[in-house]
Amino acid sequence: MDIESLLQPYKRFGVHLGLERIYKLLANLGNPHHQVAVVHVAGTNGKGSVCAYLSAVFTEAGYRTGRYTSPHLIDWTERICFNEQQISAEELGKLLMQVQEAIDPQEESPTQFEVFTAAAWLYFAQKQVDVAVIEVGLGGRLDATNVCEKPLVTIITSISRDHCQQLGSTLTAIATEKAGIIKAGCPVVIGQLPPEAEIVVRDRASLLQCPIIKPQPARELEHGWVEVEMEEQGNSPQVIKSVKYPLPLQGKIQLANSALAIATLEILQERGWKISENAIVKGMAQTKWPGRMQWTTWNNHKLLLDGAHNPAAAAALRNYIDTTLAQLNQSQVSVTWVMGMLSTKEHNVIFKTLLRTNDQLHLVPVPDHSSAVPSELAELASSVCPGLNLCEIYTDLSSALTKVFSTNNNLVILCGSLYLAGHFLQGKDVGMRAE
Repeated sequence: MDIESLLQPYKRFGVHLGLERIYKLLANLGNPHHQVAVVHVAGTNGKGSVCAYLSAVFTEAGYRTGRYTSPHLIDWTERICFNEQQISAEELGKLLMQVQEAIDPQEESPTQFEVFTAAAWLYFAQKQVDVAVIEVGLGGRLDATNVCEKPLVTIITSISRDHCQQLGSTLTAIATEKAGIIKAGCPVVIGQLPPEAEIVVRDRASLLQCPIIKPQPARELEHGWVEVEMEEQGNSPQVIKSVKYPLPLQGKIQLANSALAIATLEILQERGWKISENAIVKGMAQTKWPGRMQWTTWNNHKLLLDGAHNPAAAAALRNYIDTTLAQLNQSQVSVTWVMGMLSTKEHNVIFKTLLRTNDQLHLVPVPDHSSAVPSELAELASSVCPGLNLCEIYTDLSSALTKVFSTNNNLVILCGSLYLAGHFLQGKDVGMRAE
């Protein structure tokens, strides 16, 4: 079933934040969201990996588990999972047709994201899930996922500048939008937020009398294991227990992200959920979240794939590269970048964060999206980092990768957009499918 053609009629409505349309649509469907227990996850970065950890552990613990995330890398079916399995195209098509039939032609049309979100709620209700891990699409307060009145836990992973056109240009404004998912009396788990953003989140949590938990990032042990210490909240926090688990996802940022998942599971354990230490260890070990600091190959050449689509994500990637090279005693090794970015992103800051003297930069368009122009990016990159060894532009990703792997043995990193990462993983016009 062609999912794209079912969704195409709603694409023209773009990003149009607000809850009125989704509430009406869900009401016409019998309010399926009222039947679903939810862990609701907002944040600038880290949302997806936190959702992936939680979904994997809930499933391992034997709960019927839904997961809703966005965007997808390759296929729409990635966005909706049940017990760690993507929905089939056939099931998704049927759901979308049910949603279409519930749309009142006399009312303002829902957006594509609203239609898809309604399909996710409907699916989780039909599957009678015990819990659904729901990722906010954009912001929080007016996002189509923000219809659950009593979430089990809300999580705010991180807050930094992104989507400024829709959410505001200051961290305070962005935090206000993201804190909109906090609901009266429901526990809130927060990451390492900038001070001005944390004040906003804590003020809303306090106003709504929500317990607020801020776990410290996990610390690294040996052989890919980490440990997070759970602290009793209060004026003088005391460690009440520690949890050790394997961490399969790469980068120091996952020390913080995984701790948020563990803190959430701890809250639910205290409320009677049967989540054993063994389920946590096995679930965390099995977590997959493609396209984020993922080592892969192209035509038998090794490369690192990452989104790095905003300044905070770029900083996390740069930290991972520096740490990895230092561990290999290769701190002086130059990096070869293959990059494409959307037109709306902070290109200047991302280049400043990532590029170093003697690096090579190969710029490509992001297919099928509002891409920044590679020639304009090249001009900007050369001014940001005049010491680049090479800066070239290409019409497509295949040409760039072919050139890169024919001419150097540097560390090769493909990044700049999750859509570009998805394009690579899909194998469209990039010579051979990534492995």
